[in-house]
Amino acid sequence: MRTSVLLSRGARPTALVEAELDDPRAHEVVVRIEAVGVCHTDLVTRKALGDRPAVLGHEGCGIVERTGTAVDTLAVGERVVISFASCGRCGQCRAGHPAYCDLASALNASGRRLDGTATIRVDDVPVFGAHFGQSSFAAAALADARSCVPVGDTPPEIAAPLGCGFLTGAGAVLNVLRPGPGDRLLVVGAGAVGTAAVLTALSDGVEVVVAEPVAARRELAARFGALAVASLDDPVPSVTHALDTTGRPEAITRALALLRPRGALAVVGLGPATAGIDVRDLMLRGLHLRGCVEGDAEPSLLVPELIRRHTEGRLPLDALVTTYPLDDFDRAVTDQRAGLTLKPVLIPPG
Repeated sequence: MRTSVLLSRGARPTALVEAELDDPRAHEVVVRIEAVGVCHTDLVTRKALGDRPAVLGHEGCGIVERTGTAVDTLAVGERVVISFASCGRCGQCRAGHPAYCDLASALNASGRRLDGTATIRVDDVPVFGAHFGQSSFAAAALADARSCVPVGDTPPEIAAPLGCGFLTGAGAVLNVLRPGPGDRLLVVGAGAVGTAAVLTALSDGVEVVVAEPVAARRELAARFGALAVASLDDPVPSVTHALDTTGRPEAITRALALLRPRGALAVVGLGPATAGIDVRDLMLRGLHLRGCVEGDAEPSLLVPELIRRHTEGRLPLDALVTTYPLDDFDRAVTDQRAGLTLKPVLIPPG
């Protein structure tokens, strides 16, 4: 089928072009995209690919238009959010941890299906696609039905970031750290992932401290009830739990130092490969240090829970979102980097 896609070629401006989307195979669906979030991983991938033509985007939300012959879990006309891809068969998937799927890298980062076939062609030439199993910077995306979660009448611009960014922050709190009333959570970095974590913790009655240099983001966190500081060098109370979204070694080291005995730190940001960790302190104070990918979430379970909290008014995710036309990707990224936008969400042309 023909569709419009946002084609990226390294540092050059992105362009909305016509492309050919492959037909859905037995377990795949075609989703007409209504909204798609911009995630830091898209920008990192774009830089890594250089001038290689690519269709990125991995927080798509839209209406199922076509289904493969073996799809019996979704119906044409359903609104779904598309999350990361996983095989559903390996030990990690069967145990409820699909973010650690044995085939995660091949399914989400290879630019192709597992068998090496392309899902998108531009001018009859295959381009990097199937990004996180979708490539949803487009008017339509091809995805495995397993990656799609029905979201009912949730506005698509709110549902889209639940595919990755909001899922990661919320899942790190609910699935990995699991603080409760009486605990105090430190969140380092109040971008989309960090602020989703803040709102999720607050919705469970957890006291939250945020360290964030951008004033507008601090003000937003404070408006919802968090104590916000500009830096971990500012006076910060000791905490029972911490979440680092920055990947900065000095932030990780400082967050560990602020933990009370038997406290836990989860890291979700990618930065330098090494950080200075005092292993003796880790052992003597009984600290926990955890990595966390995609909130260690099973999207089919966590996405409905987050939608429920949003519907109840406990999780005001709409306050984090700013919409842009799909072909205004470069302005959306510029605004995000300048701190003018927390979570850009692109809207394809009607």
